[in-house]
Amino acid sequence: MIRFTRLLFVVLFISYLAGCTDPVSTEDHPPEVNLSQAEQHLVEADNRFGLHLFRQLSQADAAENVFISPLSVSMALGMTMNGASGETRTAMEETLELAGLSEEEINASYRSLIDMLTTLDDKVTVGIANSIWHREGFAVEQGFLDMNHTFFDAEVQSLNFSRSEAADIINAWVDDKTHSKIQEIVNPPIPPEVVMYLINATYFKGDWRTQFDEDDTQDDVFRKADGTTVPVSMMNMAEMSFPMLQTERFQAIDLPYGDSLFSMTILLPNEPYNLDDIAQDLTAENWTAWTSQLAPQKLSLLQMPKFKLAYKKSLAETLGAMGMDIAFDEARADFSRINPNAHLFISEVKHKTFVEVDEEGTEAAAVTSVVVDVTSIRPMLRIDRPFLFAIREQATGTILFLGKMIDPSA
Repeated sequence: MIRFTRLLFVVLFISYLAGCTDPVSTEDHPPEVNLSQAEQHLVEADNRFGLHLFRQLSQADAAENVFISPLSVSMALGMTMNGASGETRTAMEETLELAGLSEEEINASYRSLIDMLTTLDDKVTVGIANSIWHREGFAVEQGFLDMNHTFFDAEVQSLNFSRSEAADIINAWVDDKTHSKIQEIVNPPIPPEVVMYLINATYFKGDWRTQFDEDDTQDDVFRKADGTTVPVSMMNMAEMSFPMLQTERFQAIDLPYGDSLFSMTILLPNEPYNLDDIAQDLTAENWTAWTSQLAPQKLSLLQMPKFKLAYKKSLAETLGAMGMDIAFDEARADFSRINPNAHLFISEVKHKTFVEVDEEGTEAAAVTSVVVDVTSIRPMLRIDRPFLFAIREQATGTILFLGKMIDPSA
């Protein structure tokens, strides 16, 4: 795969928040979307969280492609958070930028967001699917399952994780919900300490509002950050108008899908600035400011490479550094609302994505899996009554001293 170290693609799935300007016609406009205060808060929180996560991953993988779905990660962790209590829940809320919203507001807003995104534009396909798979015989609080079924539309399945085909069953669900773009998220065999998988699958397919002509696509080159070039198929479109922004540091363009409710926003650094400079400036405040300044501009020529990208990443370390390390700590995590009698913690958050961009449009998919493990309860011994004790040599078994303690204060 080509390493796009000069061009940053940010897929903004909720572009209506920034306002959608029709790049072709001023006569038909996308319908207005009215969000409640809590829903607006949730979307803004998801964006802040996603941009923060992207900055962390971009910095860690400076020379690699990065492609994430903030929505998918947020959904999977949002379901998991319904099982968290105390400091664990507080840390997850703060990391997801959801502090200030009640549990009811958070869940209801996720429910509204799912319904809204999947029905906004009949020319664009958006699929959001959630599931919870728990080990057969492991007791799960019904309230936790009911809450996630009601608000996240989560499919709940009890499964014998010891079966050889258990991982295949879960992966078949993933394959189906991503239209075979991501086929595996669980590696067999399932470890004995794993008791639950909470999985989100997000799928997007949209045709460009104005498509590129395949006959205009030509063999070309893409210039990498080190000055070397790689071959690409370069799409071309002449004499068109798109929402754009010119700054000292970068150029931005907004390419709409369908009825313009969804779009791809591209940020291209201006020399001498590089991709990392722009990526580290991707705060929620900057993003809102930049997208609000996009305005229609006539282009003599738009050239853009076709590309296909698959990305996978373990997010546990990054999420821990972002503030929810307690959720990964088997000694401190509190997921008692999943099972009050088991010591549960998140052992892994796996994220996989796929995107393909061509003349017709874009197809993208993401899967996030939150893996919950059980910790064996460590026995506690309180020596607070009379006891015997010995001092012995291990190799020969010789008892050097032997005693009985009746009163330590004597």
